[in-house]
Amino acid sequence: MVSCSCEQLLPFRIPVLDPFCNRFLVRLPFIRNFGMSDTIVARPVMRPALEGAIACSVVVPARNESGNIRAALERIPVLGKQTEVIFVEGNSVDDTWEVIQREVAAYEGPHRVQVLQQPGKGKWDAVFAGFAVAKGDVLVIQDGDLTAPPEDLPKFYDAIAAGACEFANGCRLVYPMESQAMRFLNLLGNKFFAAALSFVLGQPIKDSLCGTKMMLRSDYERLLKRIEVLGDFDPFGDFNLLFGSAMLDLRIRDILVRYRDRTYGDTNISRFRHGWILLRMTWFGLRKIRFFSLKER
Repeated sequence: MVSCSCEQLLPFRIPVLDPFCNRFLVRLPFIRNFGMSDTIVARPVMRPALEGAIACSVVVPARNESGNIRAALERIPVLGKQTEVIFVEGNSVDDTWEVIQREVAAYEGPHRVQVLQQPGKGKWDAVFAGFAVAKGDVLVIQDGDLTAPPEDLPKFYDAIAAGACEFANGCRLVYPMESQAMRFLNLLGNKFFAAALSFVLGQPIKDSLCGTKMMLRSDYERLLKRIEVLGDFDPFGDFNLLFGSAMLDLRIRDILVRYRDRTYGDTNISRFRHGWILLRMTWFGLRKIRFFSLKER
């Protein structure tokens, strides 16, 4: 089963009352248990395992991450038949772009490497630019700060390749974290947004904001068409990918990672300014997806 939702609380046509009950009330926790009709999205088996020469593209958004570029090249493992690493530099105020060019020129490892500078601002703009030039059959995001270790990427690839899920979502909130990996308020915020997004998506997730996310290129291309109706509302990309996956009824699965301390630089996230943006996006998802269903059937 991919998802299950209740669609009808009041079976009679009563102006104002039945739209309110069947569009809003029936989707709320506890009240939905009294609904009269359920919609289940299910498949007899998950997608068949991938076969043949499967290539994987790893997009690395890098803003003010010059101290992590060499480590990223050295630590990203081989995934599938061929691994492509795409560094997308984004408006850095340090020497990240120069370091990327220097390290890639000197690189002699097994990966195919591309480099570019994002045309706009925000992480989603960087991811979108990277995925647009990617050649792999499987697409994955690896944050340039490396706090979610690249060594965990094979777990994501194995889940996608084996057909165990269609969208592999990183989860940092199960394993113990290193002492400086996530501040307490950030931890509370991540738990809140995971619970809220689980309600919006209709599928349980434990961490909505982990940067590491993987899916098939074919699903990503379908996802882009579906999220056009959402507009340009997400500067980070996490909600775009999660909302789009839910709208396509893709099976989402948490992949556990061990969250590490930063070894270089400072976080690009502002707890309160970005937290407010995330609240607005969550409310947007409630209105557009949960209460006004935009899912593909």
